Amino acid sequence: MAQRFVLNFFFLFSVYAVQAQQQLRQGDPRLTEVWEPEPKVITPGKTSVDAPSDAIVLFGGQDASAWASKDNGAAKWKVEGGILTVAPGTGEIHTKQGFGDCQLHVEWRTPAEVKGDGQGRGNSGIFLMGRYELQVLDSYKNRTYSNGQAGSIYKQLPPLVNASRGPGEWQTYDVIFIAPRFNEDGTVKSQARITVLHNGVLVQNNASLSGGTQYIGIATYEKHGDKEPLVLQDHGNPTSFRNIWIRPL
Repeated sequence: MAQRFVLNFFFLFSVYAVQAQQQLRQGDPRLTEVWEPEPKVITPGKTSVDAPSDAIVLFGGQDASAWASKDNGAAKWKVEGGILTVAPGTGEIHTKQGFGDCQLHVEWRTPAEVKGDGQGRGNSGIFLMGRYELQVLDSYKNRTYSNGQAGSIYKQLPPLVNASRGPGEWQTYDVIFIAPRFNEDGTVKSQARITVLHNGVLVQNNASLSGGTQYIGIATYEKHGDKEPLVLQDHGNPTSFRNIWIRPL
């Protein structure tokens, strides 16, 4: 008897829910229209790789004035022909401005003349918030550990596929990065997340990061600011960059 009552109740409830939905759909369609706030108008780039009007251009080809060396002096990398190239041995460079959640576009190129193999071939890296490394490497017919090749979150997440172009060819990263959140006591409230398209191909799909990049040992989080500089790595190879822009989210 009780079972029959429950079944009848759910049947009647389902009928009522359907009728309620039908009544809503027969009502005023304006009830589900959202007019405020109105999305901000921006001008997109002429191509998918050009900076939109609300982007901060970090390197547009003229100079490296948005960047500093590790000692906060002028960036010592080479700027020539609209290209920013690692000057091996001069050290990493970082943006003068800090960023958290962001959309990032970077174009990069490993040397056309292949020297070395594995991690010694066109190696550099893009460190979001100075801690979370998206690997830059010549991974065209160059086997190395999967979580260390191009498109990987270094020593954490291998790319879904290897979308690398050949040595000397320009490649693109388009990144959506969500910064981690911390509790007052320094514990992690929410992990960092990242989506990466490598040459237009999805290689990281809203992936959660286990912590800051570690060369040795397991990645761990340490509480840091809401906005931190972007870092480009000097790994001893003359890897080049151009058309770097970012949109804080």
